[in-house]
Amino acid sequence: QVQLVESGGGRVQPGGSLRLSCAASGSIFSIYAMGWYRQAPGKQRELVATITSGGSTNYADSVKGRFTISRDNAKNTVYLQMNSLKPEDTAVYYCNRAAYVDYSGTYYQSDYWGQGTQVTVSS
Repeated sequence: QVQLVESGGGRVQPGGSLRLSCAASGSIFSIYAMGWYRQAPGKQRELVATITSGGSTNYADSVKGRFTISRDNAKNTVYLQMNSLKPEDTAVYYCNRAAYVDYSGTYYQSDYWGQGTQVTVSS
């Protein structure tokens, strides 16, 4: 049984930083790509960042240069460091274990999701 547990969300002022964590269990963490998604009220869930088993990363244009995804395979954990936060980053953030990543690097989500962690950016 795959379990993903996010933590680290909270309320922060514009320009601030947060680091989200996603602890995984129930599968061999190191062989899977992982992704962070977010969903703002009234909007569809969107892909924010991905990291392959080999450490290659990709980011949505809206977060490039501000967010950094990383992983610690010894701790079965993936992180999302978020800097220079903006009000439009406000959302529930979810981590996901990939179903697969194709030859072009496109990430395909699985049905394995965490419960989400709320990030609110407001003054």
